Amino acid sequence: MKLIGIADTTFARVDMGAAAEDELKTMGTGFKIVRYTVPGIKDLPVACKKLIVEQKCDIVMALGMPGPKDKDKNCAHEASTGIIAAQLMTDHHIIEVFVHEDEAPDAKTLDWLAKQRAREHARNAYNLLFRPDVLSRNAGKGLRQGYEDAGPIRE
Repeated sequence: MKLIGIADTTFARVDMGAAAEDELKTMGTGFKIVRYTVPGIKDLPVACKKLIVEQKCDIVMALGMPGPKDKDKNCAHEASTGIIAAQLMTDHHIIEVFVHEDEAPDAKTLDWLAKQRAREHARNAYNLLFRPDVLSRNAGKGLRQGYEDAGPIRE
């Protein structure tokens, strides 16, 4: 049985972890979800590493919602750097799913975007684990998680 880890934060204004879990439950069987919630975005790298090393997760999603201020963006960058280091230390994929508060014009759109991005990346995590051929077929297609796809430069 494969294990999919979900690391999320109490700082986020949307329960992105629940959206990811809901989406994964529609994907099929053969895996179990392990969720680990931490206070803030800079706690995500160690949470992801613990999910891989201690809980034996095969892949992890790191879900966070940085605020709109420069300080928040700096913290998100530091967290992202830590997540990359955790991937390299563990040889496991960690799908970073950040939604910055200033990505949406209003609270309703931000709620939709956070849930949509979490759901789409949950499918990416599942595909990395069980169906990497799906990702290979989509290489170079300009796919985006959340808002509309950018599309390929050339067909």
